[in-house]
Order: sequence, then structure tokens, then C-alpha cells
Amino acid sequence: MGKRSNFERVPRDYYPTPIHAVEPLIPHLPYSFKYIEPCAGDGRLMEHLTKLTDGMAECILALDIEPKADHIIKGDALHFHGASEFDTEILTITNPPWQRRVLHPIIDQYLDICPTWLLFDADWMHTKQSSFLMTYCKKIVSVGRVKWIEGSKSYGKDNCCWYLFDKTNKEATEFYGRDVE
Repeated sequence: MGKRSNFERVPRDYYPTPIHAVEPLIPHLPYSFKYIEPCAGDGRLMEHLTKLTDGMAECILALDIEPKADHIIKGDALHFHGASEFDTEILTITNPPWQRRVLHPIIDQYLDICPTWLLFDADWMHTKQSSFLMTYCKKIVSVGRVKWIEGSKSYGKDNCCWYLFDKTNKEATEFYGRDVE
């Protein structure tokens, strides 16, 4: 699953987003908002956003290359051509595949659509390959380790963050550490 694991990756990086990975994002979202979910899988992230925002989050488009639920439209996040329909009042919120050959094009493409929240590994921000894309990173919200496999006793070996990419960002990236319970 990860770079320090013997487990095989799940095809297309299909790891449903657990609610505890979404909770740290909520204080950084508007009170009421609309969003698109281009890597929707089974819609779990959308369910969590609805629950955690008391229904104030409205998903206006959910797609996935291999939908795992009837309400998800079959479509490729990398070949999404609906950009003209959206503006900066819409957000993208997704847990994308972490493979860099997919992740980087998703970041690049959605920068041109609207502000974009992506959940992926925290180490990415420290790599040379992130340097150009980090110029568009407005916020980083630490999540920590996530239990990706339901019913498992183990957590993933990588710390995670929510990254907010915004093409209009001219400020330094804001970093929000984990709340200690």
C-alpha cells in the first residue's frame, strides 16, 4: 500500500476516505459551499462532508473512473472537460490517487477549475517534485496517520495532509498542525 509496506496496492488506489481523515478539514471550509468530487469511489467522502457540515456541503458533481455507487458518474478526473461550468465559488474536494503520475496532473488540471482540496501524503511537500506546485498551495492541514482499511488494526505508514491549491494564491502557505486530544 505505501512506500514502506509489503502489501500490494489496491487497484487505482481505491481506499475509501474514513471520517476521521475528513474531520480536520471542516474548520477550513466555508459554512455553506458547493463542490465537485472527481475521485469519488463509493461516495464515502461526500457522505462524511454532508454529515460533518450538517448538510451545508452540496456536491454538484461526483465522478470516478470506476464508480463504486450508482450516484457516481463514470468519468476520468484527468479528462474532465466541465471547467467552464464552474468558478471560484465552487471547490474541488477529493482523496485522489497518490501515484505521482496521476496526482500531479490532477493538481495541475484542477488549479484551472477552482480552489482544490486534496488529501494525500505529508512527505510530498518536502520533495523537489513538489516545488513548483507548492507555489499554488494556500493551506496545509495535518491529518496524521489514517486507518485506510476498514476493520484493520493497523494505520497507514504515511502521515497525511489536506492541501488547498488555489491558482490565485500569492501568499505564503499556511500550515495547520494536528489538534491534540
